[in-house]
Amino acid sequence: MPFYHKLGKLPHKRHTQFRKPNGDLYREEVMGLEGFSGLESILYHHFLPPRVARVEDLGPINTEYSDFGPLRHRAFATADVPAGGDPVSARRLLLGNNDVTLGVSRPDRSMDYFYRNGQAYETWFTHEGSGVVKTQFGQLPFKEGDYIVIPYGTTWQMTLDGEARFFVIESPSQIEPPTRYRNKYGQLLEHAPYSERDIRPPEELEIHTERGEFEVRVKVRGRITRHILDHHPHDVVGWDGYLYPWVFSIHDFEPITGRVHQPPPVHQTFQGHNFVVCSFVPRLFDYHPEGIPAPYNHSNVNSDEVIYYAEGNFMSRKGIDQYDISLHPSGLPHGPQPGATEASIGKAKTDELAVMVDTFYPLQVTTAALEFEKPEYMASWLEGSGE
Repeated sequence: MPFYHKLGKLPHKRHTQFRKPNGDLYREEVMGLEGFSGLESILYHHFLPPRVARVEDLGPINTEYSDFGPLRHRAFATADVPAGGDPVSARRLLLGNNDVTLGVSRPDRSMDYFYRNGQAYETWFTHEGSGVVKTQFGQLPFKEGDYIVIPYGTTWQMTLDGEARFFVIESPSQIEPPTRYRNKYGQLLEHAPYSERDIRPPEELEIHTERGEFEVRVKVRGRITRHILDHHPHDVVGWDGYLYPWVFSIHDFEPITGRVHQPPPVHQTFQGHNFVVCSFVPRLFDYHPEGIPAPYNHSNVNSDEVIYYAEGNFMSRKGIDQYDISLHPSGLPHGPQPGATEASIGKAKTDELAVMVDTFYPLQVTTAALEFEKPEYMASWLEGSGE
């Protein structure tokens, strides 16, 4: 996130002696992206960061994609995904390409190990549930509606208050506010639909100096490695910088509306390499006296559109239920189903809540997703005369 933050104790100058009460040095770690040219934070550890007692290979991450088959509108009923496991083990990957993968997670218990994704950013949209993400940067309390953005290299553990449901976005590129929302210094501009005040950085730096055996599962190079540390991984006494996990609530996204229907980019919330993330939130409809609130039909000429339907009545859709994920692939027009356009006329507002991901390269469907596919969705445009 492009604003400076710090927690805990820090020396007056970086790369200088910083000692514990007993006279020993705290161990400085520079954690950054793009070599030394990207976002960076400096952390001060009680123990040496490279210290690993044992290593075990847990095997490759095998993602099997299906043959896409004929071009068609597709939808998947993730309400049917069974609950079980912790947030990481419960994750089901449904769609993906080289730029981004999309899936859901329905955990029913907290994590009893730590996790670090060394190859991707992760964004967890909290549809249901609450808890705390504990990291070396501090704690991130979260609740329904929160996007939890976790940079790669973050060592974290999620504690849940009960069962939860997440829509999970993973990308080897940074997930960040759109460039057009920021000035040349990185500050969010006045026309942006949210501001820095809405971003919740880590809080309550919890310093652990316990010794023992602590498991950290590391995802990198397409594999999972189990590291056993002889100390607690959250031993940071202080840090500062621009690289850290953060939380943003979809309920703090201020919708942009107009006299006539506004295009999807006004809903953009984040960007990654070759994809965008948008938030559809409750808002007033268009106020032109002859306006049509429902969106116009359009073709994704060179992008795929994915929508995760969270709450409310999505006025342009039929054949879609809560928790569903729709996939409208490039090369095929989509828009309101029969009757939806007429039904929207005269409506003053919508209560819909959904997350959209548009990708600029085609998405593939995993074999795991086929179990939840709604094959009847393609036929939802055939009702009525079609005029």
